Amino acid sequence: MAKANVKDLLEAGVHFGHMTRKWNPNMAPYIFMEKNGIHIIDLHKTAVKLDEACNALEKITSAGKKVLFVATKKQAKEVVAKHASELNMPYITERWPGGMLTNFVTIRKAVKKMNHIDKMKKDGTFETLSKKERLQVDRQRANLEKNLGSIADMVRLPSALFVVDIMSEHIAVTEAKKLGIPVFAIVDTNSDPRKVDFVIPGNDDASKAIDMILNVVSDSIKEGLSQRKADKEKSKEEGEKVSADADADFDQAAE
Repeated sequence: MAKANVKDLLEAGVHFGHMTRKWNPNMAPYIFMEKNGIHIIDLHKTAVKLDEACNALEKITSAGKKVLFVATKKQAKEVVAKHASELNMPYITERWPGGMLTNFVTIRKAVKKMNHIDKMKKDGTFETLSKKERLQVDRQRANLEKNLGSIADMVRLPSALFVVDIMSEHIAVTEAKKLGIPVFAIVDTNSDPRKVDFVIPGNDDASKAIDMILNVVSDSIKEGLSQRKADKEKSKEEGEKVSADADADFDQAAE
């Protein structure tokens, strides 16, 4: 499993929290000190919590399950989209669609609508529409792509959420908790860590800090995916061996 390095976390600025007047008292166990009116996060505790989160994420993905990444704030959008895309995991970086999890059936219908439009363009049906209708359909397709394109392949509810800034993504966190979906999150000093299952204390406002944490998270998920692939190949080989042995026994009996 990938391990968090305190020095790397420090260089990325993961230790910078919010101004002391904006703090959430429930983050006290993860705060090292106050400096110039800003809370400094204890990176040794961050490293421990990050390792715990990575271990759990590795187990989830090694079982072939999906993790939905959520980050709609400007500083995190591109970083999260990059990592999630490389992992072939679903992600939301535009506005969170209300009911994304609790009303998943409706969201899937919207995705199917997007796929239906694509099919229309392939089979020529789209060209039979009037110019005005084609324009309306194109606008609808673009809007669906912007909001749901990154989850088009997510055919069932995710097994976990990874969130950057639980205050910004409070609706996503609430929906996940309602359904019993574990939430992994980068939690800054102004947030309540009790709202998530796996807390990663850290700066959720700086792209460099977010990227540093996601590098470690991504490495663990990649290990989980590699283990999943290895297990499937092993099962396939064992199945072929059993089949070959059965054929040999049959041939021998026939003789």
